[in-house]
Amino acid sequence: MTDADATSNIAAQLREAGFVRLFAHADGDSLAASGVLARALNELGLPFQVSVVETREEYVNRSKRVDEAVIVPIGIDSRRTDESVLSAIQPTDRPTSVTAFEIARDLGVTPDAVLALAGAIASGAAAGADDTAGVLDAAVERGVEQRPGVGLPIDDLSDGLAHSTLFHAPYSGRPEAVQATLAELALPAELDADAHRRIASMVALDATDVDEGQSRAAEAIEGALSPYTVPDGPFATVEGYADVLSAVASDAPGTGIALALGHDARLDALSAWRTHAAAVHDGLRNGTTGRYDGLFVARVEDGPVRTTARLLLGYRSPEPIALAVSDDEAGVAAADEAGVAAVDEALASAIETTGGEFAGTDRRGYARFDGETKAFIAAFRGTL
Repeated sequence: MTDADATSNIAAQLREAGFVRLFAHADGDSLAASGVLARALNELGLPFQVSVVETREEYVNRSKRVDEAVIVPIGIDSRRTDESVLSAIQPTDRPTSVTAFEIARDLGVTPDAVLALAGAIASGAAAGADDTAGVLDAAVERGVEQRPGVGLPIDDLSDGLAHSTLFHAPYSGRPEAVQATLAELALPAELDADAHRRIASMVALDATDVDEGQSRAAEAIEGALSPYTVPDGPFATVEGYADVLSAVASDAPGTGIALALGHDARLDALSAWRTHAAAVHDGLRNGTTGRYDGLFVARVEDGPVRTTARLLLGYRSPEPIALAVSDDEAGVAAADEAGVAAVDEALASAIETTGGEFAGTDRRGYARFDGETKAFIAAFRGTL
């Protein structure tokens, strides 16, 4: 079945539904996809409910059929949980937000292209590349424009650069340190294109000034540069929007749902984003690390392990798989050069050893485990 056939089939099911229950995985892309679909359903007058789930077990427990609703898992591998669900948007290399965007179009609705593009960027996709080209074109029609600089959700540079989780630099998590660094650039009061370029150069140099894994850092930082501005949007750039979506999906799902639905949740979302970023950058800076064959591990205090693992892989890990682990949670991120990392299989094995719940794909994963941290790490390593 082609992508077009799949989206058409899901649209047909939604069109005839008496009630729709959307279950988004706790990541920025899936959250944005749920918002795109929910807004389309609302425009058609179809009743719906949106939930955010972190693990497959949570999805199974909350989606048990107690009514005749059409269930739509988004970003969750439902093939491992319920093969009878035909309306699933499975986690693949294709952003779920792009699929949701196309489903909304099949429903005869003009979807929110800016939200869909932000979701696609949150998945790690480059704006305009491959499947995102149509979404970018629609966003440009909405007034989105590309400019030099760094993609932040707000105009305040010291706040935005300090709390961005699109990169990790020496001043990340420290607004005062950002202010001191920016002072050296002697920027004009009104930032012009040249000023934005100088800021972008500074961030790129600082984020890629690492001992190992520098080539990966140079690739990762590209996602934060040359952003798309959003006229009259909830956030200053699409990249910043993506950053906030990822933070609230993980740490403040209620706020995330409100944001994805288009409600006025901007201030609460930014507050959650700042708290999220501060914990992530603290973990990257102070976590205890260990290097194994093909795996780099950071043990952190309680914090957002999924975002920590992503930045650990992009800016710190000399190995192609990064694991961020606390006393009872773990986040995993794998690079393309890891081959078919099968992160979900390694997590399944580790959870079988320690007990707990998980959700994952070949490249990303999250787990809540019951046993000792060292036992979880050992079981995960053993499967890899």
